[in-house]
Amino acid sequence: MLDFAHLEKYRENNRIEAKRALGGLPKSIWETYSAFANTLGGLILLGVVEKEDKTLEPIDLPEPHWLIREFWRTLSTPGKVSVNLLSPEDVYVQLVEGKQIVVIQVPRADRAYRPVYIDGNPLTGTYRRNGEGDYRCSQEEYLAMIRDASLHTSDLKTVDSLGMDAFCLETVHRYRQQLAVVRPGHVWEKLGDMDFLLRIQAAAIGKDSAKHPTSAGLLMFGWEPQIRQEFTSYALDYQEKNQPAAQAEDPSQRRDPVPTNVPAPPAIFQICSSSGDWSGNVYDFYTRVYHRLTRDLPLSDGLSKTLPTGQPPVCRALREALINCLVNADYYSRQGVTIFKRQNQISLSNPGSFRVEMEAAKGGGISDPRNSTLLQMFHLIDAGKRNGSGLPNIFSVWNQQGWKEPVIEEEFEPERITLSLQLGQVGAPCQATSRLNIPGTDLPSRKSSEDQKQAIAEHLTDHVSASCRELAAILKVSASRTRQLLRDLIQTEAVVPEGNGKRRRYRLKT
Repeated sequence: MLDFAHLEKYRENNRIEAKRALGGLPKSIWETYSAFANTLGGLILLGVVEKEDKTLEPIDLPEPHWLIREFWRTLSTPGKVSVNLLSPEDVYVQLVEGKQIVVIQVPRADRAYRPVYIDGNPLTGTYRRNGEGDYRCSQEEYLAMIRDASLHTSDLKTVDSLGMDAFCLETVHRYRQQLAVVRPGHVWEKLGDMDFLLRIQAAAIGKDSAKHPTSAGLLMFGWEPQIRQEFTSYALDYQEKNQPAAQAEDPSQRRDPVPTNVPAPPAIFQICSSSGDWSGNVYDFYTRVYHRLTRDLPLSDGLSKTLPTGQPPVCRALREALINCLVNADYYSRQGVTIFKRQNQISLSNPGSFRVEMEAAKGGGISDPRNSTLLQMFHLIDAGKRNGSGLPNIFSVWNQQGWKEPVIEEEFEPERITLSLQLGQVGAPCQATSRLNIPGTDLPSRKSSEDQKQAIAEHLTDHVSASCRELAAILKVSASRTRQLLRDLIQTEAVVPEGNGKRRRYRLKT
């Protein structure tokens, strides 16, 4: 919660909105309600103004309880908002400096309720929040939320505009050979290709009684030009760089100006779906990229013991990370799947947002893939899990290796998820038997980095700003670990630094 005794410390940001409300309930409150619900949630403060210096100041509302009644009355008016996310305890009167204000806590809406829109028109009444305020969503953002809200994943759609010649049969045969290896004697082994594709839901009978690809089948086994007829922004890109991933630098420690004209390191190897020298589909991309990801991993003899599947745990975890990236991508959205491998880091990025809360996804046991039919095809060849254990397993394996904890970033406008994986030890080797609470060490935290970032965001919501030392004490981690978390938050524009050197403090973006 905010420290209402020191409201002047706060600024409007991506989680706080202040409104004067002396003339009654502001009309713009509903835009903010929609924006917070469709983004990360937030607080609406009625009876609070933003002064010229951007600080917040309470003003005494003459009839705060009347405002609350008016708010609930309007909220329950048919057609005003698409869904009521609030309970009575989310709206209340707060006394600040002897003045009465109204606090409205808006949670982030579950995907089944998004988009949350106002005035009965989702195309013009759907909003989101960024550091500069509320903005009306584009049609692309609206359609992405609609796809995610569906009870049935969109990859089961029949693509009636394409015939069975859209399939690359060489890919189908490679897939079937893998199926024969992992499931010898399977009941579908003797089926012809077309019947096999029908059984695995890669194809379906259309309205014209003819066979057509499903969206999942087209993505998995199709030719790239045909895939792009349905998914116009479809793109798969894998690159290997000839340099290690650049480490973000703490601005307070920088002495020289940051060069702005240094080009990115060139790719020394690339797999691109539009190259034209291979099929360009998801399955062939998966087999090619998985082979490259698992080459030359920095595994010591003591950490490379194989599983019953014959794979080292790290290879299995990388396979799960790759498949998670591919089956959770929104292929209708702009930008495509991009994967980068450097000497010490792998990043996997896909268009689309989380369909479940990030912490629930990391906790495991909840599976809600964007393309469940695609996942089922991978599962059939023992290359994908359907029980929600993939992401927790990745974190667990990295922890067992003593490597830096994976970092997950969720972006909006456009929606995108990126998983960054550090390869190899960071600093001194970190064995499970030596994890003692020794001052000065920076061992992997038992809390995930996202838990720690959330704790930072909550602290900055309540206390406006904090130093790195203060945050390190709260998180109970080293200063270097805290600086890394802050660098990640600065890069995603969630947090901004103020001041230099020892006086540097951090606050939520305003």
